[in-house]
Amino acid sequence: MNQPVLPNSLEGRDVAVHLHSQTNPRQMEENGPIVITRGEGIRVYDAAGKPYIDAMAGLWCASLGFANERLAAAASRQYAELGFYHTFFQRTLPGATELAEKLVDLTGMTGGKAYFATSGSEANETMVKLAWVYHTVRGKPTKRKVIARDRAFHGSTIAAASMCGLGFMHREFGLPLPGFLHTLCPDAYRGMLEGEDEAAFVERLARELESLILREGADSIAAFIAEPIHAGGGIILPPAGYFPRIQQILKKYDILFLDDEIVCGFGRTGEWFGKDTVGASPDMMALAKGLSSAYFPISAVVLAPAIYEAVKEFNKAGGNFGHGFTNSGHPVGVAVALEAIAIYEEMNIVEHVRAMGARLRGHFERIGRASPIVGQVRGAGLMLGIELVADKASRTPFDPHLQVGMAFDRIAYGNGLVARCMGDVLGFSPPLIVTESDVDEIAERCETSLHQLERQLGCLP
Repeated sequence: MNQPVLPNSLEGRDVAVHLHSQTNPRQMEENGPIVITRGEGIRVYDAAGKPYIDAMAGLWCASLGFANERLAAAASRQYAELGFYHTFFQRTLPGATELAEKLVDLTGMTGGKAYFATSGSEANETMVKLAWVYHTVRGKPTKRKVIARDRAFHGSTIAAASMCGLGFMHREFGLPLPGFLHTLCPDAYRGMLEGEDEAAFVERLARELESLILREGADSIAAFIAEPIHAGGGIILPPAGYFPRIQQILKKYDILFLDDEIVCGFGRTGEWFGKDTVGASPDMMALAKGLSSAYFPISAVVLAPAIYEAVKEFNKAGGNFGHGFTNSGHPVGVAVALEAIAIYEEMNIVEHVRAMGARLRGHFERIGRASPIVGQVRGAGLMLGIELVADKASRTPFDPHLQVGMAFDRIAYGNGLVARCMGDVLGFSPPLIVTESDVDEIAERCETSLHQLERQLGCLP
């Protein structure tokens, strides 16, 4: 935004009263917000009526686009019938029961239970608390620590942010809390040593994890949490065999595996859940975002039978499970989620994502071969990343002060394309409803923007 922010404009009023997430306050005051007024399919429109292809589905979440009539109708019907009720004190709602059944079935967590919350952060924190209960009931109350990974993102509440492996989530708040530990990120592109192949890299990661467990004491570790594919940390797909090897170590030391499926779930990776893409077998799964295509704030934890049995055993004397959120199992949220899942099933979401993801990746790989600054194209399904580098042969990164990723972000936005820069990794996670022509247009705008960036950097005449 080049013009001054007028105090009485919507932009000026917003600057005066609104603290934004993940936004620099000084830049916000100087430039004002970008006002988005409506959506249609995979596009959003600003206050001037300019359309943008949002190739990040908002925040990885609007899987069915930005104005789905069926989801709106499902919410409207439920609001007319019952706009709110809770699931405390043995109450339930027909939709909550139906959605819990559906999630246990879809995740393959046979005999397990579903617990509802309203955000991914809440779901991840719920898994941590359930892990503590599980170990306490089994006579191991000292098992409290949680291991996450460098460059991971798990949410913004205090425990969830402590599990993040990203410094910007910690620096303002004195985090992580004691007891939240981090091990190596499985980024083969950046993490492999000279002469090391992927199998050796996986084994080194496993040894590092085991060494951490032994240093801290296995009797102090409750759980290990991981996204199947790092999302906000740079769209990092682990090498083959990573999760099976990691889980061997977790089982050896009686440590639970918590699966953060908040971004990866509901078809995003070309499987119903990211765990199936990477060969993982979790004890609990956190679901959000695609669960309702973000049309209502709802999340869930699906837990294995042993976790539920621990909660039941802890309260055998008659106490109530001491955890809950006002909007757990909200009737409108579960109605929207059920409709979203029905749409996914009707559109054969897994096959559709595989086809569109392969097409988009093919475009990106072609662009990368021709570009002097594309180091790697990576990801799975419709969750793809492009890492920009100063030198392709040596994988030398750009000087961070150049903010090359941010430069691409600004150029792409000017070209009507919304991507996501994570340092110098460009993220693409478009709505799952993309068509072949949509995919082609995303790639075309990406290529145009990349050429403009290359000229700006002096890589092209």
